[in-house]
Amino acid sequence: MRISVSSDMDEPVARALLAELRERGHEVLAHGALRPGADARWAVCSETAARDVASGRADLAVVCCWTGTGASIAANKVPGVRAALCTDAYTAHGARRWNDANVLALGLRLTSEPLLKEILDAWFDTGASTDADDQANVSHVARLDQAGGTPTF
Repeated sequence: MRISVSSDMDEPVARALLAELRERGHEVLAHGALRPGADARWAVCSETAARDVASGRADLAVVCCWTGTGASIAANKVPGVRAALCTDAYTAHGARRWNDANVLALGLRLTSEPLLKEILDAWFDTGASTDADDQANVSHVARLDQAGGTPTF
């Protein structure tokens, strides 16, 4: 799988993320502080990784900043992206299952390497729900992207 990864800081957990994804056999596209010479501002590098997903250049993305909040906000501005800020494995599982999230947002401040592995396990081991209500919600979010903020109900 091709995974786009961005971080606004070259922190140990960001480097561990790259290593872990590669160890799991994924092809990694690095952005921001993880790629020499790239723009490391959280809004810019998170958008870049999210656009990789929206365009099909990447299957999924992981965006990182100090709290993960800014990275998730920037990624979610890209149509077709459903970014979820996950602080534990249960949240990552739910984001993939119920929300069909395609971008994982992580906070560099509180994510330890063991927690990172638990979150990634849940993220990659979980697929989208086949429940009609869950699928209807994801479809509604997709219509919001297309409507540009115009009510869709």
